[in-house]
Amino acid sequence: MRGSRKKQGRPINGIVLLDKSAGLSSNAALQEVKKLYEARKAGHTGSLDPLATGVLPLCLGEATKVSQFLLDSDKQYRARIRLGERTDSGDCEGTVIETNDASAVTLDRIKEALTNFQGDIEQVPPMYSAIKKDGVPLYKMARKGVEVEREARRVTVYSIELCEFSEGLESQEFELDIACSKGTYIRTIADDLGQQLGCGAHIVALRRTAAGVFNEQRCVDIESLREAKASEGLAGIDSFLIPMDEAVGNLPEVRLPSITADCVKHGQAVLVRHLPAEGLVRLYEEEQFIGIGSINDDGKVAPRRLVVS
Repeated sequence: MRGSRKKQGRPINGIVLLDKSAGLSSNAALQEVKKLYEARKAGHTGSLDPLATGVLPLCLGEATKVSQFLLDSDKQYRARIRLGERTDSGDCEGTVIETNDASAVTLDRIKEALTNFQGDIEQVPPMYSAIKKDGVPLYKMARKGVEVEREARRVTVYSIELCEFSEGLESQEFELDIACSKGTYIRTIADDLGQQLGCGAHIVALRRTAAGVFNEQRCVDIESLREAKASEGLAGIDSFLIPMDEAVGNLPEVRLPSITADCVKHGQAVLVRHLPAEGLVRLYEEEQFIGIGSINDDGKVAPRRLVVS
């Protein structure tokens, strides 16, 4: 019978902070890691373009319940941009649709143009994106040569810094460090910057250096996971797992005695001493993370997203 079929895979919980390689889709990376861990359930926290490398948090098991918080988190990128060529995708994987001489672009002109990309800005999402129009992803339309009108979205660029630039080259390239809110398209920043400079521009390399509380220093690549499993088995790759509560480490923590925690697990709001006035909190039963709670108007903490231990 269908209802008696056992679920496949290990009921393992935690976050794999993957250093995604170039050319690999986020979903392909997810499936590879899920297979390596023999995990019952897995999900990623917002995709990276195949071109891009870097921080891709992958959630296994109950950690998928905190994936939305990583999806909504701020991000940081290092982008290499080439002036003089505009592409239909905003990156080097697209088709060049415009070519101009960029040799006259100076360092000062770039710095001046970058001031227009600081703070709250309006962005029109690129056609090559996963945003859906009438249920169809834009990138599928773009591949068929179809372009549709897109509404501008407000995003926040906290900082955008020029790292290196060499003037006088026929094909000028430079790097930017960008800290931004969720939903910011770095390819759109490159394309818009090229338009402002009057020469066109596109991304030639892109690396996500941080996602929420996680940065690239803590990442592991797929090859290292393969080697660890080959030499040490599942215990070897399990050592790379990050506890799921670290993903929401910026939220205040609330520790509950077992009796009170049991009430929360049954969906009840409880009154606890020293609660924050409002917002979301991390909930613990003694030392065990049990999920996310929110502070009600009456000052009680209510379950918002609980995990199963």
